Amino acid sequence: MIHSTKVIDKRSNLVYVIPTNNELKNIPSDCEDFVKRFIESDKKEDFIKTSRQTIFFVKEQTDLEKMRVAGFNVRKQLDKKEDTLTVIGHNEATLALAEGLMLANYQFLKYFKDKEEKAYSLKEIYICGNVSEERIKQISNTIKAVYWARDMVNEPVCYLTADQLSKEVEQLGKEAKFSVKVLHKAQIEELGMGGLLAVNSGSVLPPTFTVIEYKPANPINKKPIALVGKGLVFDTGGLSLKPTLGSMDSMKSDMGGAACMIGAIYGAALNQLNVHIMGFIPATDNRPGENAYTPGDIIKMYDGTTVEILNTDAEGRIILADAISYANQYEPELIIDAATLTGAALIVAGNKASCIMGNAEQQVMDKLIASGALVHERLVQLPFWDDYKDLLKSTVADMKNVGGRLAGTITAGKFLEHFAKHPYVHLDIAGPAFYEEPVDYKGIGGTGTGIRTLVDFFSKYEDKIEI
Repeated sequence: MIHSTKVIDKRSNLVYVIPTNNELKNIPSDCEDFVKRFIESDKKEDFIKTSRQTIFFVKEQTDLEKMRVAGFNVRKQLDKKEDTLTVIGHNEATLALAEGLMLANYQFLKYFKDKEEKAYSLKEIYICGNVSEERIKQISNTIKAVYWARDMVNEPVCYLTADQLSKEVEQLGKEAKFSVKVLHKAQIEELGMGGLLAVNSGSVLPPTFTVIEYKPANPINKKPIALVGKGLVFDTGGLSLKPTLGSMDSMKSDMGGAACMIGAIYGAALNQLNVHIMGFIPATDNRPGENAYTPGDIIKMYDGTTVEILNTDAEGRIILADAISYANQYEPELIIDAATLTGAALIVAGNKASCIMGNAEQQVMDKLIASGALVHERLVQLPFWDDYKDLLKSTVADMKNVGGRLAGTITAGKFLEHFAKHPYVHLDIAGPAFYEEPVDYKGIGGTGTGIRTLVDFFSKYEDKIEI
């Protein structure tokens, strides 16, 4: 990952971040003419190769996202077998470049026969300059959490079953010192989680419900923040079967919300943030076999609400609703859920942003949006008027699980709001959670979106948000 150093290893590959005043010290003498021409040019970055190393030069920019992308460009130009890199520079711009570089360094090669040949040799980079060691550590820990989430989203369901996901979380808990309790099918039945059980009824594999708690000695918040993540380890759509091409074939990614929330707690714990956080992860696959739930069914949720099922492919909200209801007992001061919930979210913002909505105070929404903007995981706030509740009225049950063709992202959020008895925020991350084609440092496949936003949000929770 990323580390601080006081010494420049001249044998290492080097990245010089040229400050806005163009004052650059300690550059190799044989590079001076090259650097002078580079500074006078319109180029933002360039490099030269010698017999023993590659030396990169990047002009400092105030836009941190441009610096992250510059880090991606460094990774793209660096030979995959190079194993050393030192970044020389100062302040947040240099840190952003290192962040982008390490995020771009991620690979998912587990199932390749020739993975050793394909693998990047670079595992660690060093920053030499006036950059806070605490910030370097925080960014590095957060990237570690993003790596974990990307791995989970990229894993196929032949490995990452609901049970295996719970085991992965238990391993994180042992490492980062947070508690993990896994409820299995018999316990879920005893609790009466009708939503999670209904979605699981078409599968031969059992569901799990994982409860996580990270609680430092003296947290800033008297009551926990509840994070709820959709753990659909694979979604066929159930009896409302998805078409395969372009729809079902990437549905291993439908547990991106769970990966986001688990990763956020993992990152917060690694960084020892002074915030009490709990996580609630309902997990299952959604298949059309066994005794699969059907359109027209009426199911009874954990909180007693009855729901008419009109579409078995609107299953994420069904399992999240049970988890949100369960979280209420801890009287959280804020409930945040994350889910790859609706295709409609892509119509709203494409894969460039997630959708945010809820009934929490606007200052909470603003702080989340600001954290998202800072790390370039942008959030688009949608209206959350009570008018949308009318679209969920059923003639045979308390509510139905879909609201129709219009405002699908919002009605999904309004469905979930019904189960939240405390201030609530809904994040629909369906757009940026998984990329079919590579996108700069975000790569291809699982992106781990939302983790960097939430870790930043929690790191600033010292501001004592009034909810």
